[in-house]
Amino acid sequence: QNGVMSGLMQMLLLKVSAHITEQLGMAPGGEFREAFKEASKVPFCKFHLGDRPIPVTFKRAIAALSFWQKVKLAWGLCFLSDPISKDDVEKCKQKDLLEQMMAEMIGEFPDLHRTIVSERDIYLTYMLKQAAKQIELPRASENEPRKYIPAVVVGVVGMGHVPGIEKNWNSDLRIQEIMSVPPPSASSKIFKFVLKATILGLVGYGCYRIGQRTVQYVLSIPATQTYLQRLSEVPQQ
Repeated sequence: QNGVMSGLMQMLLLKVSAHITEQLGMAPGGEFREAFKEASKVPFCKFHLGDRPIPVTFKRAIAALSFWQKVKLAWGLCFLSDPISKDDVEKCKQKDLLEQMMAEMIGEFPDLHRTIVSERDIYLTYMLKQAAKQIELPRASENEPRKYIPAVVVGVVGMGHVPGIEKNWNSDLRIQEIMSVPPPSASSKIFKFVLKATILGLVGYGCYRIGQRTVQYVLSIPATQTYLQRLSEVPQQ
């Protein structure tokens, strides 16, 4: 539904998620599940999913990568098997180490960092600011002056997004551009065509080989040979 490359990347990232879950005994995103449970305990509390839709993020991320970067990233995700301990998770909570990891990601995949981290920083900031707008109190009549009360908002975000949200908070944000999905590049179209042609060719060749072997097997059965011999002996009218 989301395209071949986007689908493959989602499968690889699900593999990474499963690897983390197996190592730590807990699934990524647990903080959001806890936020949902806590929100359900507060009367009149509204729960907002404030992140950018995953299909948009994946499509923009994949479109930003070159062919070789896609291959390199997919290779790294396929063979991810390094053990992860709870101590490693605690280390990632340290600001200095987190900034170092983000810097390494920027150096290796700058376009991926832009689409997965920086653009989502902008989107998350925009959604938080929308939620934090003052609430207008109901008025008894049209002549009564408008009164507002501040909104109480609790934002649950990943630690890697906090610096970007702080940086963008006082900016005039527009999210239309980062919500659009760029059209596929010429290399992406060629790769998709070659991939489809290869798959169809392999399927066709497989059907041909299976059919050929099936015919050979049927012809080798004595009953079939006897039947064919009788047909050949029938005088032509």
